[in-house]
Parts: sequence; structure tokens; C-alpha cells
Amino acid sequence: MTEPGAALLDEGGTPAAPAAPAARRLLALPGALVRTARPRQWIKNVLVVAAPAAAGRLASPYDIAQLSLVFCLFTMAASAVYLINDARDAEADRAHPDKCRRPVAAGEVPVGVAYATGAALAVLAPLAAALTCNAMTATLLSGYVVMQLAYCVKLKHVLVVDLVVVTAGFLMRAMTGGVALGIPLSRWFLITAGFGALFMVSAKRYSEALQMEGRGGATRALLDAYTTGYLRFVWQLAAGVAVLAYCMWALEAGGMEGGSLLPWRQLSMVPFIGAILRYAVFADRGSAGAPEDVVLHDRALAVIGLVWVTLYALAVADL
Repeated sequence: MTEPGAALLDEGGTPAAPAAPAARRLLALPGALVRTARPRQWIKNVLVVAAPAAAGRLASPYDIAQLSLVFCLFTMAASAVYLINDARDAEADRAHPDKCRRPVAAGEVPVGVAYATGAALAVLAPLAAALTCNAMTATLLSGYVVMQLAYCVKLKHVLVVDLVVVTAGFLMRAMTGGVALGIPLSRWFLITAGFGALFMVSAKRYSEALQMEGRGGATRALLDAYTTGYLRFVWQLAAGVAVLAYCMWALEAGGMEGGSLLPWRQLSMVPFIGAILRYAVFADRGSAGAPEDVVLHDRALAVIGLVWVTLYALAVADL
């Protein structure tokens, strides 16, 4: 009979590990998996609404339901990539001042569980798209998953290609909503979305390079290969092209508006350029880390964005 206070022994005579901590870790696992899937970054998937909004296709209940489904499917695909990426980068993330708190790096999610969950989501997202949307949507989602997994394995270590792949991920989000609803995509829309994404991606790399200068190789191998001057050139070039493409699109599309009281689409160029200039302030300071953090935490940028949405909505409604 075990005396009160005596330690429990296993068959080998050594103290047995208490079961309570293991049970607590198991109960906390679902929440840790959700955090690994980056809920704060799900806002990026709102880009699936971009093309339908530009075409004025947000009034139909069917279109809204379809876009909600596409948003969920893209969130599943992106979460799969985050899970697999964190499993692969667990060791490197432990050397990063911020990424060391990620659940996989911190040991809250076992590496094997992260791999298995990510693989399941990577298969389910395109399969569900094929069953509930159209073949092109499933193809885009499959291409996104394959491209991002290739990025996790190899492409993140290839100079310039890493910027292109991350940018393409944003562009594919913007394309998927239009493809799911059968909306033709304007060339100016695609150029604006692509170079706008490159602007944010290269600004983030520039900020990381400044913050991790001298020890970038321990966290992201290419940070030592890029120079801050080169990354500055990329985000400045991308910002310029995005502004030019948006202006060309607004001027071209504005000519088709007949009943509007004011040229709302052309007026929307003002807040769009203002948003680019405001975001460039953070890029220049080296504080443009995660785009969603900048967008969600800067009030001035939020106000500029609200003005742009209002003007754009008036243009779509042709008021």
C-alpha cells in the first residue's frame, strides 16, 4: 500500500511522470494548432472578394455564399502551408526573437502532428473546391498549395524567386474569387494586385533585414544575401508600378460610367495613392513587418482605406 506523500514508481523503479501535464497539453493542442494556422493572417484571404467587388457582384446571396466558401477553402490551404512550414522551420524559429513563440517551435504542437494536420488540409482544400466550385478554382488552389510547399522546401532559399512566390500567393488569392464566379479579370487589376503584393512582401523583407542585420542567416537564410539597398529598390519600384496600374485601370474603367454624379473611380485614386504613401512610411522605417499588423494597427491607414472603400463602392453602384 502506498503511503501518503510517497512518489509513484513505474515498473523499473523510477518515479513515474505525472499524467496531468500530458492531459493538459493534449487539451491545449487544438488551440495551439489554430494559432499555428495564423488566424490573424486569414485577413489576407479577404482578397478573394477583390475581383467580384470590382465587378459589382456582391449583391447576390449565391455569390456571397460562394465567396464565403472560397474564403474558407483558401484559409484551409494557407493553414496547411503554415503548419508544414512551421514544422520544417522549428529549429530556425527557436533562434528568432519573435518566431520562437510559435507553438511548434515552443513545443506546444509536436512536429509530427503539425505535418499530419497540414498534409490533411492540403489535400482536402482542392478536393472540396473541385466538388463545390469549378475545376479552375480547384486548379488554382492546387497550384497554390504545390507552389507554397515548394517554397517551404526549396524556393525560400532561392534569391528573388522567394519574393516572386510569396507575391504570387497574394495574386492567386485575388484571382480565385473572380475565377470561382466566372468573372473576366482585367489586366490592370492583375498588375495592380501583383505589384501591390510585391510592394508589401519586399517591404516586409526590408524590415526583417534591418532588424536582423548581421545575424539574418540564423533565421532566414536569404536575409544575408539581400542588401537593404536592393530590397528598398524593389519595394519602391513595386509601389510605383502599382500606383501607375491602378490609375490606368481607374481612368480606363471610369470612361464606362455614365450616370455617376462624380467620377468616383478616378477620385478613388487619391486614397489609393495615400494608402501606398502611408504604408511606405513604415517600410522606410523598417517597421513594415507582417502586412496585417500594419493595416490593423495604424488608424490613419484604416481611415484612408475606409475612404477608398466608400469611393469605390459609389463607383460600382454608379451613383
